[in-house]
Amino acid sequence: MMTSTIFLSLLLALLPCVQSEITLIQPEAETGHPGGSLSLTCKTSGFNLGSSSMYWIRQVPGQGLEWIVYYYSSSSNNYAPAIKDRFTASKDTSNNIFALEMRSVKIDDTAIYYCATRVYTGLGDLKKIRPPWTAKMIFGSGTQLTVEPRQKSIVKPKLSAFYPPKSSSKDAVQAAVCLASDFFPKDISLQLAFGDKPKANVTRPSVLKPDE
Repeated sequence: MMTSTIFLSLLLALLPCVQSEITLIQPEAETGHPGGSLSLTCKTSGFNLGSSSMYWIRQVPGQGLEWIVYYYSSSSNNYAPAIKDRFTASKDTSNNIFALEMRSVKIDDTAIYYCATRVYTGLGDLKKIRPPWTAKMIFGSGTQLTVEPRQKSIVKPKLSAFYPPKSSSKDAVQAAVCLASDFFPKDISLQLAFGDKPKANVTRPSVLKPDE
């Protein structure tokens, strides 16, 4: 009877360590702009988020995996120098969400971002009530973050027409000037009409530099 009681006590002690299927669900893609802010989320299930070590790992196109965040709590965490003071991880244990708040993002932050956790196997085996246990990393599906420059809105041009003074000479060459300003994009196509003459299409590139 004593043996059965000890066995049952050990079994009950180990039951909290037996984990259901662990899942880390992330949105497929997010988009940001240089200098802006955004948040990446990771919905967790199958384990206790509050007592688990969590990670954010990213993969820049053409490069290997890069660890950027280790997070256990607000007082126990570590950030890679490239994102320190710009990114902040947090846990919402009531909704089982592990998040990454990103501020002042850069084009260089474009990457696939994976949330991950470390789990231990062998805890449910009565023969392994002491270490060593086997640890492995479980990753989310990843969120493709693209940081791209903001596109300017289309702005219609301001048009000004300048006509030459009338001349009494029939052979005089006269020219009318049409000035287009304050528009975007910087290339423009104008359609001109001279009295009862057919209209003419004129395309001219901007004389300004692309960044002006």
